[in-house]
Amino acid sequence: MSTLSVRQAGSSIAGGEFPFTERDFRQIAAMLYADAGLALPESKATLVYSRLAKRLRALGLESFRAYCELVSNAEGAGERRNMLAALTTNVTRFFREPHHFDDLGRKVLPGLVSRLRQGGRVRIWSAGCSTGQEPYSIALTLLGMMPDAPEHDVKILASDIDPNVIIAGRRGIYPRTEVAPIPAELAQRWMVPRDAGALEVGDAMRALVAFRELNLVGPWPMKGRFDVIFCRNVVIYFDEETQHRMWGRFRSTMQPGGRLYVGHSERVTDGAFRSDGLTAYALAGAPA
Repeated sequence: MSTLSVRQAGSSIAGGEFPFTERDFRQIAAMLYADAGLALPESKATLVYSRLAKRLRALGLESFRAYCELVSNAEGAGERRNMLAALTTNVTRFFREPHHFDDLGRKVLPGLVSRLRQGGRVRIWSAGCSTGQEPYSIALTLLGMMPDAPEHDVKILASDIDPNVIIAGRRGIYPRTEVAPIPAELAQRWMVPRDAGALEVGDAMRALVAFRELNLVGPWPMKGRFDVIFCRNVVIYFDEETQHRMWGRFRSTMQPGGRLYVGHSERVTDGAFRSDGLTAYALAGAPA
């Protein structure tokens, strides 16, 4: 029997100013799964409370029951998107897992740069881009090898389900504490200094990256195929069935010989990746 199910019916499962029952948690978890495919275990009840209590205060609501009633109805559609954004994890930094960018620069980009110089097309996708550090790291890696990249047919799609992080990514200004991992020579050439040591992405970086709001479990409007996809530490929040379906969808939208970069705790369960000439690379840099 679960920790939550042994509690008295209607009792609060998290301490705080708002009543938050097991029923409230299950309703929120069901909506998050239905909308975004994200699985919320019961151990996350306190986290859900802490993140959504701010929304209750902002709305002047007195209980999670009232909040659930709001986001379950059509008139609460906007707040339901706010709920989803509040419960989405956005952990990122420039050149996170740097060996992925080393691999990209040494093994993947040389062939893609050659294609571009011959008039070809290259598409890269940062799926779950958060506030933009990952796609801009990709852009910097490319610019370091091909300074005239924006003059060619290359684009980095940066997508995320949270509209707030998309806004931050488009703004492209990062404080001193966040820009330290960027190699100095790349920062000096391609970024613009701002107050207090902050850096803003330069025109070339902006030209390469296109930010779009996108729910990975919803329709994908992109018509072309991708040469490289970064989807790291995103699929771990899905259940096994959704993960397997996601790997298949990625495979179907990749070019032959494409590369998928995944996180250290993620394992690609779609065996067709290798048979199709595609490779999935995990955190350690070895085939997943």
